[in-house]
Amino acid sequence: MNMETHWIHQLKNNSHIGILVVDKNRKNLFVNDALCKMFGYDRETLLGTDAEIFHVNHESFLRFAELAFNAVLKGEALGIDYQFKHSDGSLFWVHIAGDPIQETNEILWSMVDITKRVEALEREKRLLKELEETNYNTKQYLEAIDKIGIGLFVVDENYNTRYMNKTMISWFGNQIGKVCYSGVAGLSDPCPYCKLHEVIDKNQKVTYEPTTPNGESFEIVATSIKNSDGTVSKMEFIRNVTAQKEVQRRLQKEKERYNYQAHHDALTGLPNRILFTDRLSQAMKKAKRADSKVALFFIDLDHFKEINDSLGHDIGDEILQVVTKRLHKSIRKEDTLARLGGDEFTVILENLSDTKDISIVADNILNTLSQSIDIDNHKLYVSSSIGISVFPDDGDTTKDLLKFADSAMYKAKDEGRNNYQFYNESMTELAFERVLMEASLREALQKEEFVVYYQPQMDAVEDKIVGMEALVRWKHPKMGIISPAKFIPLAESTGLIVEIDRFVMKTAMKQIGQWYRAGLKPGILAMNLAVKQLQKEDFIEVFQSIMSDTGSKAEWLELEVTESQIMKNPQKAIKILQEISKIGIELAVDDFGTGYSSLAYLKKFPINKLKIDQTFVKDLPKDEEDVGIVKAVIALAKALNLKIIAEGVETKEQKDFLINNQCHNIQGYFYSRPVEADELEKKFLRTSD
Repeated sequence: MNMETHWIHQLKNNSHIGILVVDKNRKNLFVNDALCKMFGYDRETLLGTDAEIFHVNHESFLRFAELAFNAVLKGEALGIDYQFKHSDGSLFWVHIAGDPIQETNEILWSMVDITKRVEALEREKRLLKELEETNYNTKQYLEAIDKIGIGLFVVDENYNTRYMNKTMISWFGNQIGKVCYSGVAGLSDPCPYCKLHEVIDKNQKVTYEPTTPNGESFEIVATSIKNSDGTVSKMEFIRNVTAQKEVQRRLQKEKERYNYQAHHDALTGLPNRILFTDRLSQAMKKAKRADSKVALFFIDLDHFKEINDSLGHDIGDEILQVVTKRLHKSIRKEDTLARLGGDEFTVILENLSDTKDISIVADNILNTLSQSIDIDNHKLYVSSSIGISVFPDDGDTTKDLLKFADSAMYKAKDEGRNNYQFYNESMTELAFERVLMEASLREALQKEEFVVYYQPQMDAVEDKIVGMEALVRWKHPKMGIISPAKFIPLAESTGLIVEIDRFVMKTAMKQIGQWYRAGLKPGILAMNLAVKQLQKEDFIEVFQSIMSDTGSKAEWLELEVTESQIMKNPQKAIKILQEISKIGIELAVDDFGTGYSSLAYLKKFPINKLKIDQTFVKDLPKDEEDVGIVKAVIALAKALNLKIIAEGVETKEQKDFLINNQCHNIQGYFYSRPVEADELEKKFLRTSD
């Protein structure tokens, strides 16, 4: 296991407490500096050993390890004292606490050296035994008690203080001759010994741990002794255990911190994959008992990587924190929100009886996340795709539910993003097809299976070709022509769209150069520019190189960018588009009207043309809303002194409406489907005739 990728790397050497992580086979995976110092070995030795070198008794350790591992893996709290051997041969005592790392079946052991504490306790035990067998005021024993810092407090049968040693006097002042409780007035209990002595009177030993108001803690071991004259005295041995308690408190705090970091995401504070898996497992058990349902949402932010790549990870982190707050507001308090990593979130909805409730929550999340986010003078839009699986309908294990929700999420991506999809069995097949499709796509690039088709752009008034749009098609050797709708989204998500884009540009620009040099008049060549291509630092250089190699002139070319692409990061888009415009290339905004354009930005873009999206054209002239939108876009283009073209024109009624409203340039099946170069060339020849 590569521990650098594990959460533990955050805790490497950040503590005075020894840390050891072992796997289910008891192999040491990680040790920190404090543990190396504690045992006197370097990290390589501790990681590479089976641990025999620092065991006092190997068989004893095997029994201890077996019990300890079983207890921790069952989720039981474990704290135990154990003796080890230092590299120099000396023996020392360690307090060990174990915590399971559930997802990986590993165990985190935290260790504190308690040798001094154990040695002190052993000395106390010996002294107690010896003092019980002799007169309590034997000089040599009293001196020994003083030297090891133990307080000795003796009262007679009437609770009058008969003796206090130097240590006791330094703590509470000289109380000899006074009633016992007056000597402990500084303790929180006015008389902690009253009940204590009742037990002692029954010839029983007892341990008591009072604490003073200023936080000092004492451990008192009390017993009774018979004096030589037959009377009985009560004897208390008192240790100041404040330092010991502080070590225990720090150890507990460290364990809690480690446990929190092991189960929570550092950026958002949400449960991580480990805690999420546990919560989902518990939710499924409760649902099974209550005969209810559990819904699992797998949420992936749309195009988040583009934000990270263009604006930087600091902005990306701020967005993730905003998304976290919005998701919390979109779900119930009893629901679990977790971050699995990157831009992937999950939500566990419990106590469900109707799938309608699931849809309501999903709609709420989509609406909340689609609102703009203002960060560092950027207005950003981050939608999401959600996959949903349901227990017990879709699966009965945490692994299956997560896998199925993930599969459903990809279905949501394929459906255009910013939507949610429920899992069904066919989604697994679709996910498998996606893997095969990506492999085939890479192979198609190597084997040059892509071809360029051209769809004429017409002056509808004069019925003549004024240009064309270059469109890529995949000629699969077995499946024939594959629609761009099937492979372009995959090409965009995998980054292969850049290579495909450059192939289309090189092929189409070479072709239009041949047509012009042959004396034909093909007009303007429009080519789509993918956002990943636009983000490439070397794009301008590569594009100019293709122009040079193909002999293309700037006045022959037009690049189309979609409205949604440029509005993801309008400020950066303005800069890049201005560089393209300086070369002399005209720019068109494709699919206009489908995004979130701001007129303030639109007039800053160096664009030359608006392209009315086919979704607004298909129901013309019957649909009143589409009529209003198309008229508004045409008016906007004229106001901004931009050219205008409509795509998706299929009927004479649509054509006539557009001409009557001053949109003369159109593109669509009414004139021609996309065709290969030789067929379009025949159209040029017929037009010239």
